[in-house]
Amino acid sequence: MAAPLKVEFHFDFGSPNAYLAELALPGIEKRTGVTFEYIPVLLGGVYKATGNMSPGESLRGIKNKPEYNALETERFLRRHNVTKFTMNPFFPVNTLALMRGAVAAQFEGVFEPYFRAAYNHMWVEPKKMDDPQVFREAFLSSGVDIDRLIARAQQDDVKKKLIDNTSDAVARGSFGSPTFYVGSEIFFGKDKVREVEEEIVAQLAAGQRKTA
Repeated sequence: MAAPLKVEFHFDFGSPNAYLAELALPGIEKRTGVTFEYIPVLLGGVYKATGNMSPGESLRGIKNKPEYNALETERFLRRHNVTKFTMNPFFPVNTLALMRGAVAAQFEGVFEPYFRAAYNHMWVEPKKMDDPQVFREAFLSSGVDIDRLIARAQQDDVKKKLIDNTSDAVARGSFGSPTFYVGSEIFFGKDKVREVEEEIVAQLAAGQRKTA
């Protein structure tokens, strides 16, 4: 029997585009039957390794391009019926603690509530999540046992896993967020979620033909 198709979502909570793209994933999972693997990476580390920069930096001072970028975001919001999105007024936020927390939450089996709370406090009810006190109080308000995860995030295996995820993503071709992998095929950007779904459907069909 063929191995199930591996589909991955590489994310950093600091990327508004990754937040928006993720909102489309449950629909893709429902329609195709796949389950995305959520891979925490440190976007700052990806940028450093690739010489890339955030859209906020790369669009600064350019005529018309930031306006078009905003237009594309509005189109995405409408297409996917996104009603809960607020640009974080503290952007860019240092996400090291958030991303180590995500790895710790995966190790501790509480990733889903941690993930939802983190995105809520970054892009729905945005806060300065690189302030340790704000960070702690935000997660407590969402019912997350954050003190346990803060302690767990200081362990070497958590720190190493985040570094390894980040360097592995770069080695496989990643240069920003959000990045998706469908098998070995890489896709970048929230505007590629339809292509991601098309590739999933194509690879699943090819897999069925091989086993038929």
